[in-house]
Amino acid sequence: MTGRPGSAFAGGIALEQLKPFAESIDVAGLVKLVFHAPQKGSPYKKVVGRPVFVRRAAMVQFEQFTEKQAFHRNVPAEGLAEAVCGYLPEHFKKLSVQTRQADYDVYAVPGGVKVVRRGHAEAAAPDVGHDRAKRYLLPEGAVVEPLVDLGVFTAEGKVVKAKYDKYKQINRFLELVDDVTKDMGERKIRIVDFGCGKSYLTFILYYYLKEVCRFDISVVGLDLKREIVDHCNAVAGKYRYEDLKFVAGDIKDYVPDGDIDVVLCLHACDTATDFALYNAIRWNARAILAVPCCQHELNRQMRTDTYSILTKYGVVKERMAALLTDVIRANLLELNDYEVQMLEFVDFEHSPKNLLIRAVKKAMSGAAKERAAREIDAVLKEYHVEPTLCGLLGRPT
Repeated sequence: MTGRPGSAFAGGIALEQLKPFAESIDVAGLVKLVFHAPQKGSPYKKVVGRPVFVRRAAMVQFEQFTEKQAFHRNVPAEGLAEAVCGYLPEHFKKLSVQTRQADYDVYAVPGGVKVVRRGHAEAAAPDVGHDRAKRYLLPEGAVVEPLVDLGVFTAEGKVVKAKYDKYKQINRFLELVDDVTKDMGERKIRIVDFGCGKSYLTFILYYYLKEVCRFDISVVGLDLKREIVDHCNAVAGKYRYEDLKFVAGDIKDYVPDGDIDVVLCLHACDTATDFALYNAIRWNARAILAVPCCQHELNRQMRTDTYSILTKYGVVKERMAALLTDVIRANLLELNDYEVQMLEFVDFEHSPKNLLIRAVKKAMSGAAKERAAREIDAVLKEYHVEPTLCGLLGRPT
C-alpha cells in the first residue's frame, strides 16, 4: 500500500521507514500489538494482534473491530511485517507494541513514521496456543474462588478439562467488559446486573475488576427470585465481596440510589431486555452489555407481503424476529447517543443465543440519528411490528 492519494503518506515514504521496524518484531517475544487512532475513512475502529500457535505454526491473530462487528484473521509469523505495514499508516495513526523486552509506540507523522521506545515492559511470556494456551485475562494458576465453586478451576487453579469451553466463554465476556471499563477508573464504577440468576459471571466480573484491575467498584445484581437473591448474598459474604449486593425485584421497577456506569443484561427473556435497555438509557449509563434471549414479541406480530418468504417457515421466522428485534434495539440506542456494536458472545456451536449488544455512551451525529430513525421506521412499516422498546422511548420520527 502506498497511502491514500493526496495524503501526507503518499509515495510510500512512511512505509519505507516503517518496514525495518516491522521486520524487527519477533513473534516469539511479542505480547500484543494495538492499532488505534484510525485514519479518516478507515473501516476499522481498532485492531489488536496477539501471538498464537495454529497446528504448531506460529502466527499472529488480528482482531479487527469495525463500527458494529469484530473479525479475526491469522497471519503467519513471516507475514507479520507486511500485515503491520498494511494497517499503518493506511488505516491508523498509531501502533502500540508490547514485547517481553520493551514497549514501543509508532506514530504516523507527515513525511514518515516516528518510533518511541517506552522502556521495559516486564510482561510475562505470552501463551500462544490457539486454543488451550491462549493468553486469558484470568490465567491458570490463580485460585479464583468463584471459578473453583463453579467447577471450572481445580483447588490449585487449573482448568478442569471438561470445563474448558466454559473457561473460554468467561474470559471472552471479561474481554468485552474490559474494553468498556478500562478508562473508567477515575472514580467508583457502579454496575447493575439485571436478571443475574445464580450469578457466576457477576462474581467473576467483580473479582476481575476489583482484585485484578484494582478498580473501586460496586455491583448490584437484580433477580425476581428471592431464594436466588438470598443464596447469592450468602456466597458474596463467603467470598468477602463487600461491594457486591443482590436484591429481589423487577427490571421494570428498579430505582438505583445514584448514578450507574455499566448495565449488564445477560439472557433476560423477551421484553425484559427492553426494560433493561430503557432504564440504562434513562440513567445515561456509560456502557451497556446485553445478550438478548427468547425474543417472542415480534415473532407473534410480524407479517410482510413483500418478504413473505422470510416468514413462511417457523424456524426461519423465529430467527428473523430475533434479528429484527436486536437491530431495532441497536438503532434505538444510536438515537439515544450510544455507539453500538453487535458481537459474538460465544461460538454458535455452544448456543444459538450468541449475539451481544455492546453500547458505549457517545454523542452521535445528527446524520447518523436520522439514518437510524429512517431504518427503524422502514422495518416497523414493512413487518407491521411495534416493539416494546419503541413504545417505551417513543417511536422515532
